[in-house]
Amino acid sequence: MGKITGFLEHPRVAPPRRPVEERVRDYFEVYQPFSETILGEQAARCMDCGIPFCHTGCPLTNIIPDWNDLVYRGRWKEALQMLHATNNFPDFTGRICPAPCEAACVLGINNDPVTIKQIEKTIAERGFEEGWIVPELPAFRTGRRIAIVGSGPAGLAAAQQLNRAGHWVTVFEKSDRVGGLLAYGIPDFKLEKRVLERRIDQMTAEGVTFRTSFHAGVDIPADQLRAEFDAVLIAIGSSRPRDLPVPGRELKGIHFAMEFLPQQNRRVAGLPVDEAKSITAAGKRVVIIGGGDTGADCLGTSHRQGAREVYQFELLPQPPPSRTPNMPWPQWPMILRTESSHEEGGIRRWSANTRRFSGDQHGKVKKLHTVQVEFGPDRRMREIPGTEFEMEADLVLLAMGFLGPVQEGLISDLALQLDARGNIATDQNYMTSAAGVFAAGDARRGQSLVVWALAEGRKAARAIDQFLMGNSRLPG
Repeated sequence: MGKITGFLEHPRVAPPRRPVEERVRDYFEVYQPFSETILGEQAARCMDCGIPFCHTGCPLTNIIPDWNDLVYRGRWKEALQMLHATNNFPDFTGRICPAPCEAACVLGINNDPVTIKQIEKTIAERGFEEGWIVPELPAFRTGRRIAIVGSGPAGLAAAQQLNRAGHWVTVFEKSDRVGGLLAYGIPDFKLEKRVLERRIDQMTAEGVTFRTSFHAGVDIPADQLRAEFDAVLIAIGSSRPRDLPVPGRELKGIHFAMEFLPQQNRRVAGLPVDEAKSITAAGKRVVIIGGGDTGADCLGTSHRQGAREVYQFELLPQPPPSRTPNMPWPQWPMILRTESSHEEGGIRRWSANTRRFSGDQHGKVKKLHTVQVEFGPDRRMREIPGTEFEMEADLVLLAMGFLGPVQEGLISDLALQLDARGNIATDQNYMTSAAGVFAAGDARRGQSLVVWALAEGRKAARAIDQFLMGNSRLPG
């Protein structure tokens, strides 16, 4: 713990955000750093709670009270070592994780929780500034070769762990950049790509091989992949978007979020975009269907592109502002959250169900025809009579989540068993129905958080190491 009375002396202080009028003109990160003094005070709020429920709130089981105490005492290098013991990339989670650890913080029962996420991010940044984060080469090589398909957070975490265990690791990425959704799905104003690139540089120096623009299961058959490697990890994410099959869906100007967001990430990176397929919100009335993180990313991107108006529709009712009896601590509370993108503008509409789209004589979308809905005690959705309304739109972005991994390619070629939700089924050791083939991350558990992907990658790495060597010293 930090200071015994710290939680009584210091209120929670949230990290400052850059002014809206400034940040909507660029794609740099929104949040500004804390001073070392303020950060020490925030770490001091970590109380002697006896049972640190933040451990259970975090899928990585980060040892949060320990590194809070070390930060309070100014022992930053030790705090970094403690943080890296359970998390390969705290500079990722410190930026884009929704912080379930904070929701489980004991102080949060009757006060504001500790600013765990910001402390985590600052420890990692201090590590890079001081030169403490350097390539860690394995002491020996086992001679075993492992293929990891997918370079998102699960694949990256597994790759770093397995390489440090001494195996030769090759990561296959079908895109032209390493990182999966970290590279092309998350806007730079939430995760500047320099943060990702410095970790890729570190892993490359450690001995991990990355092969981009290489679609495993297409450019290399599944059987050949298994023949050339001693083990295969499938970490391809959950990339089948949920569609909205209503009349008018075929109209021009209706796109999935993951058609829209990657284009802007490419522009920011100075990479070419197919102008014939270019999607932009500039000067348009935009409607985003979906109220989650991806919808918020579309919202912030639309602001920066110069949208005329932006609306965000959500099928579910507006959540309460704080915990209710049916979402007690330390459970993750389904409360109203205002992201930085919402602060920048736009109008949110709740309990809105789009029945159909209509367009003009050129086949371009012009209107959404929508109705208000409610959910009864049986959780069934019912339309509310007399609440029909129309919304004009020049661009509609579908951000309603994902249904599971793409099954064409590796999954179908290997005839892998799937679970009831269409994800890759595995045993308790992350092995699929094909011997020597493992799965982790969203491809295995379904659409989830970056912190879950990292945890899955680490656990799968340990399972693979044990499969190859008979035992493993890798942490789970």
